[in-house]
Amino acid sequence: MDISDHIDATGLLCPLPVLKLRKRIGTLAPGQYIELRADDPAAIVDVPHYCNESGHELVSVTEADGAQVYVLRKTS
Repeated sequence: MDISDHIDATGLLCPLPVLKLRKRIGTLAPGQYIELRADDPAAIVDVPHYCNESGHELVSVTEADGAQVYVLRKTS
């Protein structure tokens, strides 16, 4: 999997991580991947909800260095 863009949203609180994600994923072509790193506890709920609402695929959620790392695939 080739990650096309990376967003470091650590230190940002809701709704900023998802707002940054929404803006940046819009610049990608369908099928491209984006990685979001966030440490906001609300992101655990907000990012999957954003994917359900927008139709983008949440590929993985892992944890690294005290932050959650989300990988999404743009679907359209």
